[in-house]
Amino acid sequence: MTNQGTTESIQAVPAETLRLWVDEGSVVIVDVREPDEFGTERIAGARLVPLEQVYASSVPTESGRRTVLCCRSGNRSGMAAEKLIRDGATEVLHLEGGLKAWTAAGLPTVGRPSSSGLSIMRQVQITVGLLVMVAIAIGAFVSPWFLLLAGFCGAGLFFAGISGTCGLAVVLKMMPWNRCASVEQQASTRAACCS
Repeated sequence: MTNQGTTESIQAVPAETLRLWVDEGSVVIVDVREPDEFGTERIAGARLVPLEQVYASSVPTESGRRTVLCCRSGNRSGMAAEKLIRDGATEVLHLEGGLKAWTAAGLPTVGRPSSSGLSIMRQVQITVGLLVMVAIAIGAFVSPWFLLLAGFCGAGLFFAGISGTCGLAVVLKMMPWNRCASVEQQASTRAACCS
């Protein structure tokens, strides 16, 4: 990421090119995913700056080294790049295809992929979406009292949004399919955030 020049650009960097830069030591990788995703699997040496915390002042840069944003698929790193352009950066690099492209190219990661294959937030979205859909269907055909369940889900999402605390995410983290990864995530996220 640079702040020099007059043209603004977002450049997608192929995984193989990023690997060359990693081997040269000429890159700082900034992962814009959520801490639970970062703690599960990431490119070695990547630094965590979740998407909602991405600003020109929060993204680490080092003199003589490129800064490349990455995420799971390239979507969030593209959004982070757009945020940085709006924040005054003139050139932003992000990993084309994200961590999926990196692993598809056979390049190494640290950590272990989640045993469920889904991040906690995706599990929350699937659970709440299913609950709302079922509540509306049962409410329409069996008893309108089931519509309260849909309202409860909406209230829970509202509370999670304003408080930053999601009770369903806490419960899902305790589920057996997330438990093994959760212990490792806490340790690796703590180590990665504090280094």
